[in-house]
Amino acid sequence: MIICHCQNITDRDIDAAIDWMRAADDKTLITPGKIYRALGKAADCGGCMPLFLSTMRANDNLEVPMQLCNLRDRATQETHNERRQESY
Repeated sequence: MIICHCQNITDRDIDAAIDWMRAADDKTLITPGKIYRALGKAADCGGCMPLFLSTMRANDNLEVPMQLCNLRDRATQETHNERRQESY
């Protein structure tokens, strides 16, 4: 099925790019931009993004590597005052 008409990207193209990236580096964080670059294309109008994202999420190899899970929680716990100085 064609996902992006502007760049002629199919669901098979997206799946192949995700599978290739995961096989090349099992710790990489896969984003739509990386998929476009892997396919040698660039996003044009963005109208396909909801369908593009749902196609990505359906791929079993998209999971976030364990090393990258919960990083935001740790970062916000460490900076309770948002790095503001108490006074000048």
